[in-house]
Order: sequence, then C-alpha cells, then structure tokens
Amino acid sequence: MTIPDIYAQIRKLNPQIAYFSMEIGLRVDLPTYSGGLGVLAGDTIKAAADHRLPFIAVTLLYREGYFQQRLDADGQQQEIPVAWDPEKLLLELDMITIRVPMGRHEVFLRPWLYLVEGVDGGQVPVFFLDSDLPQNGPEERRLTAHLYGGDQRYRLSQEIILGIGGLRLLSALEIHSVLNFHMNEGHAALLTLELLQRYRRDIEETWDPTQVWDHDRVRHLCVFTTHTPVPAGHDRFDYKLVDELLGAYMPLEILKRFGGQDELNLTTLALNLSRRTNAVSKCHRDVSMQMFPGHRIRAVTNGVHSPSWTCSEFQELYDLYLPGWRQDNFLLRNAIMIPGEQLFAAHMSAKARLLQHIKEKTDNLLRSEVLTIGFARRATPYKRATLLFSQPDRLRHITEYYGPLQLVLAGKAHPHDEPGKQLIKDIFKTSKQLKDLIKIVYLENYDMELGKLITGGVDLWLNTPTRPLEASGTSGMKAAHNGVPNFSILDGWWIEGWIEGKTGWSIGPPPSGPQVDLASNLLDANDLYEKLEKEIIPIYYNERSCWIEIMRQAISFNASFFNTYRMLMEYCMNIYSFASPSRPPAGLSGRLG
Repeated sequence: MTIPDIYAQIRKLNPQIAYFSMEIGLRVDLPTYSGGLGVLAGDTIKAAADHRLPFIAVTLLYREGYFQQRLDADGQQQEIPVAWDPEKLLLELDMITIRVPMGRHEVFLRPWLYLVEGVDGGQVPVFFLDSDLPQNGPEERRLTAHLYGGDQRYRLSQEIILGIGGLRLLSALEIHSVLNFHMNEGHAALLTLELLQRYRRDIEETWDPTQVWDHDRVRHLCVFTTHTPVPAGHDRFDYKLVDELLGAYMPLEILKRFGGQDELNLTTLALNLSRRTNAVSKCHRDVSMQMFPGHRIRAVTNGVHSPSWTCSEFQELYDLYLPGWRQDNFLLRNAIMIPGEQLFAAHMSAKARLLQHIKEKTDNLLRSEVLTIGFARRATPYKRATLLFSQPDRLRHITEYYGPLQLVLAGKAHPHDEPGKQLIKDIFKTSKQLKDLIKIVYLENYDMELGKLITGGVDLWLNTPTRPLEASGTSGMKAAHNGVPNFSILDGWWIEGWIEGKTGWSIGPPPSGPQVDLASNLLDANDLYEKLEKEIIPIYYNERSCWIEIMRQAISFNASFFNTYRMLMEYCMNIYSFASPSRPPAGLSGRLG
C-alpha cells in the first residue's frame, strides 16, 4: 500500500474524536510515555480500536524517551537516555511537512504513524510529531527529543508542537470530520488557539472586534480531561515567555482573556474553551470543582484495558470460564464462578514468574509461600511509599508474631524531583536495616512490562497516597484484573471500588478536605498496621478459602467495572458528540506497527 493510499484509508475512517496527549504508552518498546497518564492514553486508544470508535490520536515522538532508570546499591537514581529506532515500529509520513510558529521563525515537523489494532480488527491511527528534521536548527531538532525534559521554554515549545502542530497535521491529512478535540490534560490546550485562528471572522463580517474570535464555535468542538489536583500537573507560563514564542501568532489580550490574567494557565485555557470537562473519578470531580469554581466538571472514572493488563495465567482462566471477556469486559463479573483451586493455582504460577524475575535481576530469593505486598508507581512524596516503613519496630513485631511479609516495590522519580529520589534511597536504607526479618526488593526501570509482571504476581496491592491527591489511580485496577486485592487509602477510584473485606481493605478515613496534616500520616500508618495484624495476615495464612473468595470478588466487582470498556461507554454517552451512530469501516488494509 502506498502512502497516499494510507491517507485515503485514514480519511475513510471518518474520525469524529481526535485525542491529543503529551504521552501515549502503547507498548514497552515504544518509549513515548512516562507513567500513568501515558498508559491510560494508550489503554483508551486500544479500547477505541477494540470497539471501532471513530478515533485518531496525536502525540510527540520522543527519540530519547523518558529515561531508563538505574539504581546503585544505595538507591541513587541515574537517568539514561532510551535508545530506540522509530523506523522499526512506525511509518514515516515523509510526504507531509507541518510548520508551527515558534517566536520569530517556524519549526518544521514530520508525522510518523502507528496503527493500533483492536481485538476484532478495528484500528486507530496514532500520529507522532517529530522535529528532528534538517530544515530545523540544532535546538529545534531536539524539541521532541525527550519527554518532560528541559526548562519552561522547552515545555511550552513541546506544547505548541502538540496542540498547534497536531491541528495542522489533521488539516494536512484533510481530516475534517472531527467533532471532539479531546485534550488529555492541559498539555494539549494550545490546540484551542489554532481553532480560534481557524474560525476567526473578518472584521468586515462582524464590525465588532470582540466578535472576531468565535470562541463559542471552538468551545463546541473541544472536551477536556483534567487528571490531577497536584499543582505540577497544571502548566503555567510567564507571559514574557509566551509573548516570545506566541506573540506574533496570537494577541496577548486573547490569551489573557481565556488563559488567565497573570500567567498563561493551560488548565484555565482548556476549561474556558471546552464544552465539557471531566475529572477521572467521582472524588476527583469534587476536588476539581473546589479548585476551579464556576466550572461544571463531570466524572468519568478511569479504567484499564483488560486484555493488556491481565496476566497470561488469568487470560487462560477467563477464556475457559468467561468466553468473550475481551470484547465485553462486564463478563468478568462472572469470575465468582471460577473454581477457587484453579484461581489460586493460576495466581501462584504468575507469582512464580515474578519471583523468578526478581531472582534473575537482583539475586534476591523470595519465597512463594510468603504474603507478598506490591507497591509500584511514580516515586514522589505525595505517594508516601515509605508509610509502611514509618514504624520499623512495629513492622518487626508484625512479622514476628503474626506472619512473614515480603515487599516488591518499583517506580521512577522525575529527574528534577530530589525528594522523590530521596524516597528511593530511604527505602534502600530501610531494606538493609530490616534484611534479617523482611525481604524488601526495589526493582529498577519501572515500565509497562514490569508493571504487568508485578500487578499479576504479588498477593496484595498497597497504595498510600496523601488524600485527596490521588485523582484516580489505575495500578490497583490492574491488580484486580489478576485477582489481587487492594489495600489502599480511600481516595481516587478506590472509594468507588472498595467493599471492606470483600474486594480489599481501606487505610484510614475517607478524605475530609484539601489539606492533610502530619497527624494523618500517623493515623493512616496505625490503621495500616492494625489491619495487617488483625485481618489481612491472619486471613492469608489461616483462611485460604476466604482469601480466594476475596480474590474472586476483586475480579467480579472491580475488574468488571474499572476498565476502558466501561470508561469509553461513559465518554460516548456523557462527553462526546457524534454526527451519526454509524460505525467506521472495518479497518485499514494491511497492518502497520
């Protein structure tokens, strides 16, 4: 198939949803993601392909990825660029060159294409924008080199490429059917400026300067998902920098009108120019309404792509007892019928694979009969990875008198997050202090492959964020798909999925407000230790049938609901607009990626 044929085939898909995300995680060897936001984007795209939604996606091509993490014996993190070859995974669309404004000149971009295939042959095109072209200067060529790197100028430049460049790409492809420009977090909000330019009226048409910019039409086309209450997740830029890069493209008074008077806030810009905004859990909706008063914010709780995050052992079980579960994830509710002996045997097989991986990578020998707790997520202070270790003497007491424990942890700290890096070193220090009693393993270079291995292989999933900063969280959903109960702070999705003693256990009280003081750390730690002592460890070691029932209920109640199948249904019903109910064609001929 020639490239013009591919363009024609893409247009035949009649895409009505254009999904813009700064990072997208589709596979482990395509390093265009850093963590939860990107993996969620990838899961969303996979589910759209599964169900043949009229979907396309746009992101950036990061030739050096996020980074590979290396940890020394003391837990000191080293960041190493990722080496990969886009030509082996993507198709370069070299017939298209896009230009975006960048100060007094323009930056040239080229798109690459990856086609995501669904379980029944549906496809979603994903475009990756690349600035490494000979037409650009040395600095401009590196604007898409790495994810979340560089200074404010670098970040704003990348967001110009994503938002403005992404819209110009769709125009170059002659895709005019989009009714929903979906901004996955504020990083993509500059696409609203390109839409304002696209629908700008002539002054002779209105004779009213205030009506030149058709913001109502732009608002009608845009939807926005906000993902976090953490301030670092809401990009802000000084207007001096904005004027340097965008002043010739868009008047500052327009930027200030929609993006904030004191600085350009991309979340504010997206909120003001979207017809619908959603948070990623019901709790996060309430927090977001407090953060952004005057805006109506809906809730669409996140989900995970069930086929991607179910380990091979459980896939075989589901195929046997729940045929069709890949197409209809709601069928997982019938996991309650799976024989307990087979369920536990499948889990122990997945656990054995994890322990073998740990042995090969770290020389640590973990025991299969010991209750194994997993904790894997970005290493940053509000995740409180060290809460379990906050009272070492009590942890010793628990393992001596109630039953042994072993712990598997993983997670990268952002290169500029020194407190996050210190957390990793603190865990390494604790592991040495407790080595005679508790095995604590910290696996380096947390990625999608390792995440699937851990969530499928541990016995209990631990999550200890500071309330109410966990907007949703998805790692616990992945664990539930593998029959692993959650033991978590009541925040994000877990408030909706938690049935005490049935799908897992809570830690501490529900969130009571935007601030959590130091006393809450002690309160949460005490509750954590109390439930380990009195409930979790005794059930695991002494009531195996009860533990297996909790595993089944985690699948039936949690995995059957917290998946991208249900999530996309909610987006289609409550967020997106469609021209007609008709489905796109069966897919593109041939297979790419």
